[in-house]
Amino acid sequence: MEGPGGPIPGFHSVKEGLLLGPRGISAVWVKEGKRGGRAEEIIHLARERGIPVFFKGAEEFDNIAPGINHQGVLAFGRDFAYSGLEDVLEDAGTEPGKGLLVAADHITDEGNLGALIRTCAFFGAHGLILPKDRSAGVSGKVIKRCAGTHHHLPIARVVNLPRALDFLSGKGFWIIGAAGESPRPVYEFDWVRDVVLAVGSESTGLSRLVREKCHDLVSVPGAGAVESLNLSVATGIILSEIRRQRTGGRL
Repeated sequence: MEGPGGPIPGFHSVKEGLLLGPRGISAVWVKEGKRGGRAEEIIHLARERGIPVFFKGAEEFDNIAPGINHQGVLAFGRDFAYSGLEDVLEDAGTEPGKGLLVAADHITDEGNLGALIRTCAFFGAHGLILPKDRSAGVSGKVIKRCAGTHHHLPIARVVNLPRALDFLSGKGFWIIGAAGESPRPVYEFDWVRDVVLAVGSESTGLSRLVREKCHDLVSVPGAGAVESLNLSVATGIILSEIRRQRTGGRL
């Protein structure tokens, strides 16, 4: 399934795409006058894979990628291809009893979504699930923010997130929501099971319909005056605890 696309901006994102091979990338732009080892590396990788490199002026870059910190490098190709929910479920089934999916409940900020993708990929989540409506998609800004890590994380987009959680629950997954007001600390939950971690936006948290699908809610306990954490930071803490428990306490 194809999603909204756009140019892939920035050295790290373009490099990640090129290292995966020519699949999906049709051309690379480098800003005229751009010099240095990173630019030369991008040019070399592209030409090595038979991908044409074009040198364009600043105005052309700004027209095609307005407001994006592209670092003078853009890659072009097909729109981002979302995975199907069944495909994500199949990936999670490669480790029975240790399947790990993350469901993002209406994350509308592209920067937050990009950071979340990077966090999920870093901790080895098997997939990320997004709703189609009232949610950011995998855009150029998201790809820039996640620094190409979207290549390592299957991402599904569903019409109805609560219904998708029902489906996954029926497949044996525990639906666990992250909620700051929960009295159960993340460290007191047994994560050695197939899990979907549901996370909400920083402003509104989990929606009522998603909360109703959760088997339990957990929180990240703090000790300071700050009431809440950034979405990707809070998710990273929970995913780190999941990994710690699943590796017998070894990180």
